[in-house]
Amino acid sequence: MRPQKVEDKELLIGLMSVLSSKGYEGSSLNELAESSGLQKASLYHRFPAGKKEIASAVLNYVNEWIHKNIYLLLVNQAISPPKRLDEVIKNINILYNNGDSICILRSLSMNAGIEIFGDQIKESMELWINGFATFGMHCGYSETVALDKAYQVLVNIQGSLIVSKGLNSTKSYKAAIKAIQNIYQ
Repeated sequence: MRPQKVEDKELLIGLMSVLSSKGYEGSSLNELAESSGLQKASLYHRFPAGKKEIASAVLNYVNEWIHKNIYLLLVNQAISPPKRLDEVIKNINILYNNGDSICILRSLSMNAGIEIFGDQIKESMELWINGFATFGMHCGYSETVALDKAYQVLVNIQGSLIVSKGLNSTKSYKAAIKAIQNIYQ
């Protein structure tokens, strides 16, 4: 067996960039192949079910990344709450390129994407909400207040990414990140 030309992580990040910017319906296989560094035939070899399998693999990668880099940090009581929040914010900035990136969850929740990938998108959002709700309870908030704060964090981040892209400025994203810090003080 020949070694793969493109590593899985590199491949998925390239595919995610196209799906994030163009959405499921707007992404062509040619664009996906080009972003992956693979020929179209090689892309089909890796993903025989085509674009649907590609988008599902990207969402699985994102969900695993969020679980590892956001959720597990938020629920880790061995780390002080301020340190956990700082690390999570650093990871959110990595995920969204300091507000310059479009969220894959938003892009794939449009039109046909939500019908096909709704469960995976919901899983990702629940990771955010459950992680921040648990974190809020570790900070001393009641379960109800912690859950309200967790929803607000997700809304702030997602909304700020849309506004940042629309205004071609990361100012709203940076304000949302600051607001997360303020929510838990």
